[in-house]
Amino acid sequence: MKIRLHQFLSKSGIFTSKTKVKEAIWEGKITINGSIVKNMSFEFNPNKKKVIYDNKIIKLPQKEIYFLLNKPLGFICSRLNSQEKKLSKKSVYELFRDGTSTTVYESLITVGRLDENTTGFLLVTTDGKLVHKITNPKNNIKKTYYIETTRSITKEQIKSIKNGVEISVKDNGVVVEEYITRPAILSNVKEFSMEITIDEGKKREIRRMLTSVGNEIKKLHRLSTGNMVLSDFDINFGEFCEIDIREINISIFNNIQND
Repeated sequence: MKIRLHQFLSKSGIFTSKTKVKEAIWEGKITINGSIVKNMSFEFNPNKKKVIYDNKIIKLPQKEIYFLLNKPLGFICSRLNSQEKKLSKKSVYELFRDGTSTTVYESLITVGRLDENTTGFLLVTTDGKLVHKITNPKNNIKKTYYIETTRSITKEQIKSIKNGVEISVKDNGVVVEEYITRPAILSNVKEFSMEITIDEGKKREIRRMLTSVGNEIKKLHRLSTGNMVLSDFDINFGEFCEIDIREINISIFNNIQND
């Protein structure tokens, strides 16, 4: 897997800040396979090429870290770009800045994404393989959400969602994607709320499902992934706890493998 040079150096734990990383690159102090590289965005596979700084070989930390976050309302699941900063957006990554080392913080990635107005269960890790394993549609990992709606939930809506809903995604009025959702499992259905379990994770899928059947989501909260349930961990909105990969494997993949 390729990585940009500045990202690799930030994740190495050798440098105390991004400024120090830039200075080392621009001053020609970094070599890759014996050649000086001054391009911060240079991409390479760290498993196949040797990076040297100050006469020492640099390698990324080997131990992967796993966190469970109770995502709060109003946070996005990506690093903030300049435009988002101007708009005063908030990122879930900032919640980890003071509670983790610089190396871990720079290496964190979310396991899938919850949109800005969705709360709840979110795994955050340094392990890219785990991210792919959980988000890969072929693995059909179940995720359960609690939803509240703006209109009464009808029997017809329940039937449609259980059987699969036709979704039409538009961009500037032009249809760019059409698909039928996989059958969903509904439970604890009340007039304005219910729990819904799906095993695919297309963008804003649950919101689009409700819109397609003539309703609208007022509140969306992820309760669990696989058999790992957020309420078992006693963490409030905005809080996170470190978890063991074995617990993830047992609860989500129903095995005890570490790969």
